[in-house]
Amino acid sequence: MRIAIGGFQHESHSFAPRPTGWREFLEPGGFPGLQRPATLVETLRPTSVPCAGALAVLEEAGAEIVPLTWCFANPAGPVTAEAFERIAALLVAALSDALEAGPLDGIYLELHGAMVAEGFDDAEGELLRRIRAVVGPDLPLTASLDPHANTTAEMTARADALVPYRTYPHVDMKPAGAQATRLLLERIRRGRPWARSFRTVEFLIPLTMQCTMVPPMSEVLEERARLAAEHGCIELGFCFGFPYADFPGCGVAISAYAETQEAADAAADALKSCIERRESDFAGNVMPAEAGVAEAIAVARGATRPVVMADTQDNPGGGGHGDTTGLLAELIRQDAQGAVLGLINDAGSAAACHAAGVGATIPLLLGGRSDGAPLAVTAVVEALTDGRFTCTGPMGKGNPADLGPTALIRISSGVRVIVVTRKMQALDQALFTHIGVDPGAQRILALKSSVHFRAHFQPIAEAVIVVAAPGPVVADPAMLPFTNLRPGLRPRPGANR
Repeated sequence: MRIAIGGFQHESHSFAPRPTGWREFLEPGGFPGLQRPATLVETLRPTSVPCAGALAVLEEAGAEIVPLTWCFANPAGPVTAEAFERIAALLVAALSDALEAGPLDGIYLELHGAMVAEGFDDAEGELLRRIRAVVGPDLPLTASLDPHANTTAEMTARADALVPYRTYPHVDMKPAGAQATRLLLERIRRGRPWARSFRTVEFLIPLTMQCTMVPPMSEVLEERARLAAEHGCIELGFCFGFPYADFPGCGVAISAYAETQEAADAAADALKSCIERRESDFAGNVMPAEAGVAEAIAVARGATRPVVMADTQDNPGGGGHGDTTGLLAELIRQDAQGAVLGLINDAGSAAACHAAGVGATIPLLLGGRSDGAPLAVTAVVEALTDGRFTCTGPMGKGNPADLGPTALIRISSGVRVIVVTRKMQALDQALFTHIGVDPGAQRILALKSSVHFRAHFQPIAEAVIVVAAPGPVVADPAMLPFTNLRPGLRPRPGANR
């Protein structure tokens, strides 16, 4: 049995300040760079990405693994036409080479589901169209998705099963890849596709309200599992949507797969109704940075563990550039002693710190490259690294990170900042420990993240405070200048459209 395996992951923010080009897939920060067939298997096997789970299932099944192309880039603006065409061409060419060597029994793909490319709003739908054009409509094909996918009817029609992760923070990426691959093997054995049903929900869910560790999302996921069992679904895929993509397919979607059309339709309709009944529960607010810092300082006075702050609107995992300084300026203004902020993505400042050396005191115009608002500071260089380390937390364990020249600086107020050359969401404690900072020993940890930080930092936190400082990953999607959403879609729970 010959199974092809590959991937193309990107989460695209239509209003982010920087597009995503070819280079971003070669040097993606906390994930491996682009892999071609010769390197894919050995590079991805020890990581936490979905393909690692797929590889384990295929190896256990004794299948012949036919590697294609795999890549990931950190969320940012839409993928450039050049990058999309080059990577899609690599995938299709590798698939063509695989077919030249012999028949394939199936294909597993690691996709995100919320990629927008120049010229293709539904980039995964277009990628699947090109693959189907090569292999035909009947070759078994399954894919794993990030639950922030903006799943479309075209994606559902072109895959035999789409399997989103169940968690946010995404601690089950490998299990999702494994499950999609098990379904692929079952689809090959049965010799025919399952019935499928596709539904959408007509309101966007803010990113901060999509966390599966707490209600309402945790309760909806429990109901999803119950409904899948009740209706005999082989997969009841629930994607929360990425509410920053300006195209008609943006939003919450359900893909149900079952033996009969009746069962698939019933399961999809029941889950849709469950979500719609909870609409008001998905409305949420975050604290302004000024109030959040004041609360963090107050809580930290009597705390034995760090107070964790999330700078949600500059989340590199949602399309932020990781370089806005609003929260940092507020920490400095309020003299937040014992605070460490991770990370500021600023290659120029990182280079200046390396040139000056440990112990030097230097002036910096820190951050602000994406919004034109750098912060003037005087900084002492405390430590320097090459930015290379291996992630250790529940989400990224085993993933290699390469953030380029990195510096730990202390600003005159006593606030410390980790400055990097390439962006990464602050989702792993190794970001701090690799440069000599013990996260658990700090008074305040300020993190560029929305939700993923919770997997590794919430267990050590005295309290978690989510704050809104300037940045493109706005906590309220209704504040964005959408022009292409489908008619009737509410840009926030309960909003008028």
